[in-house]
Amino acid sequence: MTAEIFVHPDRRPAAFRPLKAWKHMQALITDKEDTEQVFHIIEALNGNSFERNFWAFAKTEAGRKLLAEKPYLPPVLDDHSWIRELPEGTVGRAYIEFMEREGLSAQGLVDESEKFRSKAREFDDDMKWYGNRLRDTHDLFHVLSGYNRDALGEASLLAFTYSQQPGLGVIFISYVGCRTIAKHSPKKARIMECFWEGKRNGAAAQKIIEQDIIALMREPLDAARVRLGIAKPVIYRETLKLLSQHGYTPTLQPQTMTQAEPVAA
Repeated sequence: MTAEIFVHPDRRPAAFRPLKAWKHMQALITDKEDTEQVFHIIEALNGNSFERNFWAFAKTEAGRKLLAEKPYLPPVLDDHSWIRELPEGTVGRAYIEFMEREGLSAQGLVDESEKFRSKAREFDDDMKWYGNRLRDTHDLFHVLSGYNRDALGEASLLAFTYSQQPGLGVIFISYVGCRTIAKHSPKKARIMECFWEGKRNGAAAQKIIEQDIIALMREPLDAARVRLGIAKPVIYRETLKLLSQHGYTPTLQPQTMTQAEPVAA
């Protein structure tokens, strides 16, 4: 199946605005749950990388098929009834366990992105569908990559995501996030190594956005990771264990960790 690509003639790459990105980065550091800031940062820094990634996607066989069909994921991902019928250990069962544990929904991320989009000019074209797919697969990236939603996990996942879909905004958030955590962590904590590990793992894996998501949900999680070439985040897991000894939990900002007696290197 071949898709006829439609990109609105008035669409232009976002301008490169580093000062705007820095302002929104500070807001995100203050409140990592303020996910709207992520959209502002990416727009301010990505320039034409989104367009480059889109055209690379459109050149693949899987990309052309998906563009022809244009599946919309949120209603399917938020319908947990069919996913619960899948065997234990599948990607789908791991996905709904993750979403319910974290109190998340695919529609919730849509709503956050719409807050941002309401302030910007929007075009109903194939690039919009592609951007939506990037957004709608974010939490599935968590499940497949093994990164949690704690601050270090989110930052490491963005490094993974950058290698899958390069963009200066994404890697900027990831790098600054890891550096911020490192400033408030024990010296033995391998925070920046988590950044590089995420980047390596994302580069070695097949492109998740090109996958048939419904078929992927039916696969055993471990087998799917092997098929896609997704390595275990070993350094991240080891670092989490060390940080947990100093008061770091998924619900705490890095600066709230115990700092009275820093661990020597």
